[in-house]
Amino acid sequence: MSRRINATFVDPLRMRVEASGGRGELVMDAAPPDGDGEGMSPRDAVLGALAGCTAMDVASILRKKRQVPVAYELDVSGEEADEHPQLFTRITVEHVVRGDVDAEALRRAIELSATKYCPVSALLSRGVEIEHRYRLVRSDGTEQTARVAVTGLDGSRVE
Repeated sequence: MSRRINATFVDPLRMRVEASGGRGELVMDAAPPDGDGEGMSPRDAVLGALAGCTAMDVASILRKKRQVPVAYELDVSGEEADEHPQLFTRITVEHVVRGDVDAEALRRAIELSATKYCPVSALLSRGVEIEHRYRLVRSDGTEQTARVAVTGLDGSRVE
């Protein structure tokens, strides 16, 4: 299987690129003064791809386990090196799940995504350490947090 994306430099003076292919489109734009800041930066798009990939895995696994959260969001942050090409030096993926989801089912779903299923995570882990964790907020307001796995150049460590 191969994939193809077409990217068009819409306005060379404003640093705006529109990419399309597969089933969607992505607008990337530089921050002012070079661009209008109306789209994601390419680095933000990488973090967004990681968030989307792992979220789809985790949601699918939870559904198979009959665990349906009331709400599910991800907070993905990346630390960048100061020197060019300013590669990510560390990425943190926090899954924030609301509802009465079994904590072990959530932990296992995140572990499987981080260590087996998400190709974006696997690709990025070849060059940067990625910490995967969750915050589970139950309907009674109690919270549970845990670090699930760390992937990277040294392989995977499951907590």
